[in-house]
Order: sequence, then C-alpha cells, then structure tokens
Amino acid sequence: MAQHQINYFQNAALPAAVTTLDKIVQWGRSNSFWPATYGLACCAIEMMASGAGRFDFDRFGTIFRASPRQADGIIVAGTLSKKHAHLMKRIYDQIPDPKWVISMGSCANTGGMFNTYATVQGVDRIIPVDIYLPGCAPRPETLQYAVMLLQKKIRSQKMSKRLKPKRLV
Repeated sequence: MAQHQINYFQNAALPAAVTTLDKIVQWGRSNSFWPATYGLACCAIEMMASGAGRFDFDRFGTIFRASPRQADGIIVAGTLSKKHAHLMKRIYDQIPDPKWVISMGSCANTGGMFNTYATVQGVDRIIPVDIYLPGCAPRPETLQYAVMLLQKKIRSQKMSKRLKPKRLV
C-alpha cells in the first residue's frame, strides 16, 4: 500500500489556524458593533453623517439600530434633559449584555453650557459611559475613531469573566 506524506510547512502555509475561543468571540463582537442611536441635539446630525456614504460606518461593521434589543450599545449624542433621562435609562436596560456606551459631545459629557435645573450634567450620572467624545459638535471622524477605540477595548476583554457593575456617580 502506498503511503503519502504531506509536507504542511511547504510554502509556509498551515492547513489550520490555532486561536482561543475568547479571541474569536471578541473579534466577532468588535467587528459587528451595532449601536442604538439616541440623538438629542446638533450632535445627532454629525452622528447621522458618520453613517452616510462619505464616512461609511459599514466598513467597520457598525450599523445603527432602531431597536435596543438588537443593539450592542448606545451612542448618546446631544443635550440630555431630565425628562429624557428615565427614557434613556429604559433603553439602556433593554440592551442585552455586554453593552457599551459612547457619550458624544460636550452637552452629553458634562451638560455643556446648559447648567440649568432641567439639564442632566453628564450622561454618566444616568448610565455608565465607556468612551467620551469631546467637542461641540464632534466631527464624524471623531466618532469613527471612538468606534475604533471601542473595538480595541472589546477585543481586550475576556469572554468568560463576569462583568462587574460599573459604578455610577
């Protein structure tokens, strides 16, 4: 009977790739980030522009979702009033774990120039925030960079570890 020998190291190519399950899952999560949008003010226009043809979020695997139950996170863009705070918290709670939050613009980060009784002085007082985008209004390139930083953060997390609740102010 003839025996065939296969040289797997010929042409520096191997027939299989070796990796961990954590890396596969986190690669999939990071390259298919589908955020729910929560546009409240002028920053929402820049957020919409980042999903349009010129900046094209699709090449990052980022697709804006209208349903929080199909989303991986939320992008809060604009001035959050106290009337909207409980609605945003409800939408955040509907997003399945693990979830990530991007706060876009000075008004979402710190209340901006609106230091009044009706304005929440930072989204992080209502929900935990992963990435803050400064500016009024931040450019679409800034949001793209924030998504790339979030992808890097997602890839570094472990799949098996329990997520500790994020501390709120």
